[in-house]
Amino acid sequence: MGDRPGRGPVVVAGATGFVGRALLPALRAAGEEVRGLSRSPGPPRSDGVTWFVADARRPETLAPALRGARAVYWLVHGMGGAARDYAREERRGAAGLAREAARAGVERIVYLGGVAPQGAPSRHLASRLAVGEILRAGPVPALELRAAMIVGSGSASWKIVRDLALRLPAMAFPAWARSRSCPVALADVVRALVAALALPLPASAWFDLPGPEELSVRETLERVAALRGRRLPALAIPLPAPGLSSLWLKLVSGADFAVARELVRGLAHDLRPRDGRYWDLAGLPPRIPFDEAASGALAGDPPEPGLHGLLMAMEEAMVDALGPRGGPPRPGGRPRR
Repeated sequence: MGDRPGRGPVVVAGATGFVGRALLPALRAAGEEVRGLSRSPGPPRSDGVTWFVADARRPETLAPALRGARAVYWLVHGMGGAARDYAREERRGAAGLAREAARAGVERIVYLGGVAPQGAPSRHLASRLAVGEILRAGPVPALELRAAMIVGSGSASWKIVRDLALRLPAMAFPAWARSRSCPVALADVVRALVAALALPLPASAWFDLPGPEELSVRETLERVAALRGRRLPALAIPLPAPGLSSLWLKLVSGADFAVARELVRGLAHDLRPRDGRYWDLAGLPPRIPFDEAASGALAGDPPEPGLHGLLMAMEEAMVDALGPRGGPPRPGGRPRR
């Protein structure tokens, strides 16, 4: 069905990011010849990946890596970069990729974006959706896969959830904590991306990648705390503005605050998927339950460096020792098809 390994290399732009690092070995295991893109040259690596230096802000630098390739993964996101107007740069990068991919004869583009909210999108979600539209409107067929929070060690959104759940003895939940989405395991996202090479794609298309349960932010935090045998006492408070109420993240999370603020602003509305039909179309196995994905992410989270990391580790230990105990986590989310 569709493309098969060996018909030309695949390029991974954003190969050194959270998802890219997990995707590279999966593509290699599937028998693909893989080219990774990095913004700066590094030492020779023995990972079976051919590395190219390229910068998404300068599309012409993509040409050597795209030459002879049959597909390219676009995992480039600018929110964590130094650019103030990252949305503009993301759009320019997407347009440049579409142009260079067409010149190189690439057969398809696979883009990992974000779920469309049920309301006006925040700046970072609007940028994700705009990039998808640009790629799908280009001359090369593009497959856009949209995910909400990806549960895995290294994910910025997961780190925020993890830090809040494990470092607060109790929590005052603002109004946006009621927003609902379907968190998805990193391993499932990687499987979906690998399968995207073989999915028939006569024209550009997009699909949601929902996890198997629909959870509110509050339920998500409570489930993570329960994995450590804790309850998370909560009080609802009338703080309607995510941008304002995100300020207290500075106190408990080691996540980049600028990124954290943008992510929290995206919680103003539900991030419910349209459907989960991609999993069936791609012939993928059952998705990983949230508790299993979260347990794996907790086990893989590295300690934070420096004095701040030491203080946060002490805070976690104190909360774990003194916080109210609870039973094992019980699935409480709504199942999603």
